[in-house]
Amino acid sequence: MRGYVLINARTGEEKEVTRMLERVEGVVKADYTFGTYDVIVQIEAPDLAAIGKLVFETIRETPGVVDTLTCLAVE
Repeated sequence: MRGYVLINARTGEEKEVTRMLERVEGVVKADYTFGTYDVIVQIEAPDLAAIGKLVFETIRETPGVVDTLTCLAVE
Protein backbone atom coordinates (compact mmCIF):
# COMPACT_ATOMS: atom_id res chain seq x y z
CA MET A 1 0.00 0.00 0.00
CA ARG A 2 1.04 3.55 -0.66
CA GLY A 3 -0.08 6.77 0.94
CA TYR A 4 0.78 10.38 1.54
CA VAL A 5 1.00 12.08 4.91
CA LEU A 6 0.43 15.85 4.95
CA ILE A 7 2.11 17.36 7.98
CA ASN A 8 1.89 20.61 9.89
CA ALA A 9 5.17 21.24 11.69
CA ARG A 10 6.14 23.75 14.34
CA THR A 11 7.28 27.01 12.78
CA GLY A 12 10.97 26.89 11.92
CA GLU A 13 11.23 23.10 12.27
CA GLU A 14 10.05 22.09 8.80
CA LYS A 15 13.50 21.22 7.42
CA GLU A 16 14.47 19.21 10.50
CA VAL A 17 11.17 17.29 10.48
CA THR A 18 11.76 16.48 6.79
CA ARG A 19 15.32 15.30 7.47
CA MET A 20 14.21 13.08 10.34
CA LEU A 21 11.38 11.52 8.36
CA GLU A 22 13.61 10.80 5.35
CA ARG A 23 15.46 8.27 7.54
CA VAL A 24 12.35 6.38 8.65
CA GLU A 25 11.74 2.89 7.25
CA GLY A 26 8.60 2.99 5.13
CA VAL A 27 9.10 6.62 4.07
CA VAL A 28 9.75 6.73 0.33
CA LYS A 29 10.16 10.49 0.02
CA ALA A 30 9.77 13.55 2.23
CA ASP A 31 9.58 17.17 1.04
CA TYR A 32 8.94 20.41 2.86
CA THR A 33 6.53 22.66 1.01
CA PHE A 34 4.75 26.01 0.96
CA GLY A 35 1.03 26.16 1.58
CA THR A 36 -1.44 24.67 4.01
CA TYR A 37 0.91 21.81 4.93
CA ASP A 38 4.60 22.15 5.73
CA VAL A 39 5.84 18.65 4.88
CA ILE A 40 4.51 15.96 2.52
CA VAL A 41 5.69 12.38 3.00
CA GLN A 42 5.13 9.47 0.63
CA ILE A 43 4.91 6.19 2.52
CA GLU A 44 4.69 2.50 1.63
CA ALA A 45 3.82 -0.50 3.76
CA PRO A 46 2.48 -4.01 3.12
CA ASP A 47 -1.01 -3.38 4.55
CA LEU A 48 -3.28 -0.90 6.29
CA ALA A 49 -2.22 -2.03 9.76
CA ALA A 50 1.42 -1.30 8.91
CA ILE A 51 0.48 2.12 7.49
CA GLY A 52 -1.38 2.91 10.71
CA LYS A 53 1.55 1.82 12.84
CA LEU A 54 3.98 3.90 10.76
CA VAL A 55 1.79 7.01 11.02
CA PHE A 56 0.72 6.72 14.66
CA GLU A 57 3.88 5.32 16.25
CA THR A 58 6.57 7.00 14.17
CA ILE A 59 5.49 9.97 12.05
CA ARG A 60 3.11 11.54 14.58
CA GLU A 61 5.66 11.00 17.36
CA THR A 62 8.44 12.80 15.45
CA PRO A 63 9.56 15.95 17.31
CA GLY A 64 8.19 19.04 15.58
CA VAL A 65 5.14 17.32 14.06
CA VAL A 66 1.97 19.13 15.18
CA ASP A 67 -0.77 17.54 13.04
CA THR A 68 -1.12 15.05 10.18
CA LEU A 69 -3.58 14.09 7.46
CA THR A 70 -3.09 10.68 5.85
CA CYS A 71 -4.29 10.05 2.28
CA LEU A 72 -4.20 6.48 0.93
CA ALA A 73 -3.43 5.97 -2.74
CA VAL A 74 -6.12 4.13 -4.71
CA GLU A 75 -3.69 2.17 -6.89
